[in-house]
Amino acid sequence: MRIDIEDLSVAYAGRTVVAGAHLVAAEGEITGLVGPNGSGKSTLLRTVYRHLTPTAGRVLLAGTDLRELSAVRSARHVAALPQERQSEFELTVHEVVAMGRTPYKRAFAGDDAADRDIVARALADVGMAAAAGRRFTALSGGERQRVLLARAFCQDPDVLVLDEPTNHLDIRHQVELLALLRAQRRTTLVSLHDLNAAASVCDRLHVLHAGAVIASGPPREVLIPALLAEVFGVRAAVVDHPLTGDPLIAFDHRAPAGTETPAPAEVPTGG
Repeated sequence: MRIDIEDLSVAYAGRTVVAGAHLVAAEGEITGLVGPNGSGKSTLLRTVYRHLTPTAGRVLLAGTDLRELSAVRSARHVAALPQERQSEFELTVHEVVAMGRTPYKRAFAGDDAADRDIVARALADVGMAAAAGRRFTALSGGERQRVLLARAFCQDPDVLVLDEPTNHLDIRHQVELLALLRAQRRTTLVSLHDLNAAASVCDRLHVLHAGAVIASGPPREVLIPALLAEVFGVRAAVVDHPLTGDPLIAFDHRAPAGTETPAPAEVPTGG
């Protein structure tokens, strides 16, 4: 299913955080949101999974305004992995993941064989099958992240909304998670701080700055040195990744944009 965000404005804590945003998440593609802290990425995503209500504009799911859908119907179509997460589940990993089946059940109904198969498959997909009987509260941050992603998979959604899904993950599990998202081929709207990960996994990027979408397009067209300097305040060169051919951003870690790169220190020679 396709997501269309039309002229969206969202206020949070008494101020406008997103103003007049337009963007599309095409069916079956991974659409990335990138931008500095405070640019409105998380706020925009919260309106897609209905945690926040827009002050203007709308979010369309396959042409239907999300506000016209019941909470249950919406949950059957859209699953989210937000940044803000409850961490005090006194439940096992299996029980947490099985919560993803709630939109398909009558009140107080137990799991059937099909539900148990779906839960097992989701845990296997995120590499947490062996932890099914462990307490959620006993897991590391990265393990919790993978369990909550499995819960989202269990909803069998048409659309995944992921807010910084690689947070807390080591490099191996970051790579595995992003590869899993590619293999899923669900309509996916994801915010990422790692611009190189975004360039690798996303079909299309939208750049947010001060609550507005200021650039949209394929990663190679969007992640150019001038934009990186303007939006992120960094000096960078964009080259081809030697292994994948994706755009690879090489940052100048010695100086921000608008300054001269310090000259290398002279190495004393004997004599």
